Amino acid sequence: MASPVSFGRITSEEIASQPDCWARAYAHAASGPAGFPAPGERVLVIGCGTSYYVAAAYAWLREEAGHGMTDAVIASELPPLLRSYDRVIAISRSGTTTEVQQALARLDPVVPVTAVLGELGTPIGDVATDIVDLSYADESSVVQTRFPTTLLTLLRTSLGASQAAIAELIDQARAVIEAPAFEEAPRQLVVLGTGWAAALAQEAALKCRESAGMWAEAYPSGEYRHGPISVAAPGTLVWALTLMTALQIESIEATGATVHQGLADPQVELVSIQKHAVAWAIAAGRDADEPPHLSRSVVTL
Repeated sequence: MASPVSFGRITSEEIASQPDCWARAYAHAASGPAGFPAPGERVLVIGCGTSYYVAAAYAWLREEAGHGMTDAVIASELPPLLRSYDRVIAISRSGTTTEVQQALARLDPVVPVTAVLGELGTPIGDVATDIVDLSYADESSVVQTRFPTTLLTLLRTSLGASQAAIAELIDQARAVIEAPAFEEAPRQLVVLGTGWAAALAQEAALKCRESAGMWAEAYPSGEYRHGPISVAAPGTLVWALTLMTALQIESIEATGATVHQGLADPQVELVSIQKHAVAWAIAAGRDADEPPHLSRSVVTL
């Protein structure tokens, strides 16, 4: 077992490598890799855990950009009746996720499948029509950090994000990574976001559960006052990835909770929460590199 001195070292290094990975993702997307949906195609995106949250964010962004109908579905929850699609995108860092394999086996074999993988030569890649190789963003840590954000950068570029916009993202991320963690570990963490960032809020809360073993929840910003706020109290930290209204902030602060209003791009706010999750894990005597009960891939076959 790792010594406390090295707790979270691998995860921290991978978090710090994200700006370089994002720069590579921009160049990757700009080269026009095969397998990206064409504008107007009807697309289904599947994944589990972190991969599903990326899928959900992408679905929102793709439809918002006017590129066509895009559904995101948890691979293990594929409904019995599906709409017709022109392309399926399967996201799996390991390329071995059982539920993704099972979902692909249920889908129409005529529909082309694009597999987004961190590891090549794996079962999901074997059944794909096209492969998007993200092995340069693969991780040694069980907890995913740079793989999903690099994929988001790739996808956002494919939807039209400019070089200047990605460069600004990279600069913001470098500043966040170089800055010290500034929030103390809360009794309860709530992450909020609107639009595509609601999916990133779920991913941010997941990082804190995985890395720090802490009480972390996530909601669309507008939903928080529809019940979940009743748990808020002194010791609750509400971290908003997108701007909240004055009334939302006032309502949360009235509970005694602390509000952290993120001002950077939601993807960069996610990086900041990743970094805090490792710091909170270390403070609790927990190794973020080896979270209990988790493995690199969920394989049940």
